[in-house]
Amino acid sequence: MVAEIVKLLGRRKIVAFFDDAGTHEAAKEKFLGTRIISDRRELAALLGRHCREVVIAIGNCSTRMRLAAEAQSLGFGLCEPLIHPGAIVSASATVGRGTVVVAGAVINAETGIGENVIVNTGASVDHDCLIEDGVHVCPGAHLAGDVMVGRGAWIGLGATVIEKVRIGKRAMIGAGAVVVGNIPADVLALGCPARIVVNAKLPGLYV
Repeated sequence: MVAEIVKLLGRRKIVAFFDDAGTHEAAKEKFLGTRIISDRRELAALLGRHCREVVIAIGNCSTRMRLAAEAQSLGFGLCEPLIHPGAIVSASATVGRGTVVVAGAVINAETGIGENVIVNTGASVDHDCLIEDGVHVCPGAHLAGDVMVGRGAWIGLGATVIEKVRIGKRAMIGAGAVVVGNIPADVLALGCPARIVVNAKLPGLYV
C-alpha cells in the first residue's frame, strides 16, 4: 500500500525494500519490481547519492518507531508525508514526516498529526485533534473533534472516539470499541462503551 502511494505521487523513486525478517524470501529478491535487501550493512551502503530518506511501512507501532530510530541513527531522514491522492487533508492540518495517510482517510481542520503515524484506509480524524508520533489509526476508525492520542497508541479497526477524549501513550483501543471517556496510558480498552481490561496481556504494540 505504501509503495503504491509513492508511485501514485510520482515525486519519489523506491530504491529498495528492507526486510530482515525473511517475509519475501519467495519473491526471488524482488518485490513490485524493486530489489529487497535484508542486511543492515546493505541498508547503510544506500545512504548518500542512492537514498537519503526512508518510510517505515509496518503497522506495529513499536516496531515502526524502533526501525525509524535505527534508520535515523544511520543518517537517513524520514520522508515527507505520503498522502494518497484519494485522501482528504485540510489545508490547515499539519502532517509529520514519515507519516502515511491511506486512501479514503479524512483529516480535518486544525488537526496536528505527528511523525511516523498511520491514518489507515477510510479512517477519519476530525477538527482540532492532536495525534502524537507513532500512532496507528486503523481502517474505519473515527475520531471526533478535539481528541488527543498519545505517542505509540493504537486505535483499532472501526473504533469510535467521541469529542474531547484523551487517550494515553501506548494505549490500545480494541476493534469496534466506542470510547466515551479518557483512557490512561499502557492499557487495553474494549467494548461499547470501552472499558479497561484489567491484567490484560498487551500484545507488544508499544514503545
